[in-house]
Amino acid sequence: GLFRFRPSLPSSFFAAFRLSHSLSLPRLFLSPTYPSVLSTHISGVTSLLTPARHHTKVPPLLTPFRTRSRSSSVGDAQKERFRQRHRDRQLKKMAAQEKAKEMENTYIIPLGEGLPYPPTGETGEERKTREASLHCPNVQLEPASDKARQALQFEVHATWGRARASTLVLPHDQVKTPIFMPVGTQGTVKGLTPKMMEDLDCHIILGNTYHLALRPGGDELEEFGGLHKFMNWKRNILTDSGGFQMVSLSELCTISEEGVVFKNHIDESPITLTPERSIQIQNQIGADIIMALDDVVTALSDDRDRIQQAMERTIRWIDRCFSAHSRPHEQNLFPIVQGGLFPDLREICINELVKRDAPGYAIGGLSGGESKHLFWQIVKYSAERLPSNKPRYCMGVGFPVDLVVCTALGVDMYDCVYPTRTARFGTALVESGFLKLKSAEFESDYRPIEEGCDCPACKHYTRAYIHELIGKEASASILVTQHNIAYQLRLMRNMRNAIIDGTFPDFVRTFMLNQYPNKDYPKWVVDALREAYISLD
Repeated sequence: GLFRFRPSLPSSFFAAFRLSHSLSLPRLFLSPTYPSVLSTHISGVTSLLTPARHHTKVPPLLTPFRTRSRSSSVGDAQKERFRQRHRDRQLKKMAAQEKAKEMENTYIIPLGEGLPYPPTGETGEERKTREASLHCPNVQLEPASDKARQALQFEVHATWGRARASTLVLPHDQVKTPIFMPVGTQGTVKGLTPKMMEDLDCHIILGNTYHLALRPGGDELEEFGGLHKFMNWKRNILTDSGGFQMVSLSELCTISEEGVVFKNHIDESPITLTPERSIQIQNQIGADIIMALDDVVTALSDDRDRIQQAMERTIRWIDRCFSAHSRPHEQNLFPIVQGGLFPDLREICINELVKRDAPGYAIGGLSGGESKHLFWQIVKYSAERLPSNKPRYCMGVGFPVDLVVCTALGVDMYDCVYPTRTARFGTALVESGFLKLKSAEFESDYRPIEEGCDCPACKHYTRAYIHELIGKEASASILVTQHNIAYQLRLMRNMRNAIIDGTFPDFVRTFMLNQYPNKDYPKWVVDALREAYISLD
């Protein structure tokens, strides 16, 4: 735009302009003519292009060092803020560790009258010498009251081998098992409304005590009338105790006999979750099934001493949970079996938990990346030792093949984030396995995700349309999430019907053939189903 003013510009300007092109930029700044020549001619240009009252302003080209100095000071301030933030985090971490250490050393843990569990503090050989005390056959424990049993009724209608079809009657609704429970960590299944979940014929969802205690908070939920009213959900809810966060947030927590101290992942403030506090929050939430706080160790650990310590602590904590439970006539408290991948530790835990005559039992500490061969063996070992007249819940199981195998081994209930999380990446579950709808092969595929599926995505939209939405519109994850949940629930219904009809082995063989058309079945699947009296030949 400067060339239109060329006739009125002084010739000295063009001399400077030519000079700027003949010299490299560093040489121009170091040239003795730069302050005297270039500034004079640029001032002349600005005098032609700006009103007179701005002539005294220093052109921006002449202030590089002042600007650089200001940027440097801003950068130093940011660095100092980062350092201060780091120091604050370190101080909070030290405070949380000190608090946990103080609880470990000074708190007196009430274990209850007549209970067989001595205080903790032993390590190594000391713990091994008292292992036998966990059995204590002479201790008489009172069974759950009749009033407590009224909050849950469980009836088995049919069995095939170890698999069973049953009905679970809870305060808000009936649940037909086997059942998969979608995970709504903070009172919502990601991307879906409660009305959408009802339309998918979902009768129970899962929430998380730790996350709900942070937001919106136990007191707030109690004041509102519980989580059911808060989210306008008229069906059943199961809440996890917060124990799983000992694994998922292991770097942010410290475990002691009193409980676990978490570092709030939102503002890094310390949060103490004891068995009593966990049950109190779950009472405030008002879920139909609540879980006991357990000491959870990652399934990948082979530290037997630590796993045994966690198992014994889980047994001690269950009595504190039952003592703190103020609403047994409205909410069902399930203990959780721990013991890692060691069958003998699992057996000790099961024997002790069964004495409490709880409404139902969960198998915990699995689905964390352990060997599938060990996984199915522990599921079978635990399920066959739990009471046949109580529901069995295997926590964290959600892969379709795993659901079929575990149902064949005698499990009734499951939960997992898998179908909703994988949906957000554009992966849809189908009878033949899964479809990565983001792939270019679906660009011109005008079929529904799966023929015969009655979910909103399959009834109204094509693979090509959803392919176009993925990565661009939030509606893509909503549609695929609806489909994946519908798929999981339909799989559960089909297994139930096959058990009732006496055709469960045929159903399993057809399902596995769809998943593995070349019959290259994983060995762990073949071995597990053989133990469930089903052959894939």
